Amino acid sequence: MLLEWLASGAHPLFAFEIIERTASTPRVQQVVQLSLAPAFLLGGIGAVMNVIMNRMIWVATRIDKIEDITEAERTQRQSDELSWLRQRRQLAQTAILFTTASAVMISTVIALLFIAAYIKAQIGTLIAALWVLTMALLITGLAFFLRETRLAARGAAPLS
Repeated sequence: MLLEWLASGAHPLFAFEIIERTASTPRVQQVVQLSLAPAFLLGGIGAVMNVIMNRMIWVATRIDKIEDITEAERTQRQSDELSWLRQRRQLAQTAILFTTASAVMISTVIALLFIAAYIKAQIGTLIAALWVLTMALLITGLAFFLRETRLAARGAAPLS
């Protein structure tokens, strides 16, 4: 299909049309302004992911230290702590999964905002749906992060 389109000779006209549409400085400025809010959100998501990753690295390091102790030498407190740390690691990993997915979605929204400005297809509904999906993924990631911080605040008491 692409080869047929290229062979038809329509591509120079299409390329000219794209160049003509993108040459408008006010239009480019408008798209950049529209993409600022999602770009700031992307920066915020990155900051949250950095915090979650640092916590997960600390948890993983602590797990490694406890696992280096043979089971015979481990105290009951260390065994309880190991179980608690594994729960925290799982929650942090899930939080990272969802926040990363939200970052991918918001990046897609930014790309689609630029594409929408230069093509005739009506993709506003798609962009709005992706924005809502981004928020849902971010909220879910933050909920898992909240669960991890609450578990951390409770401490490594026996987890019965």
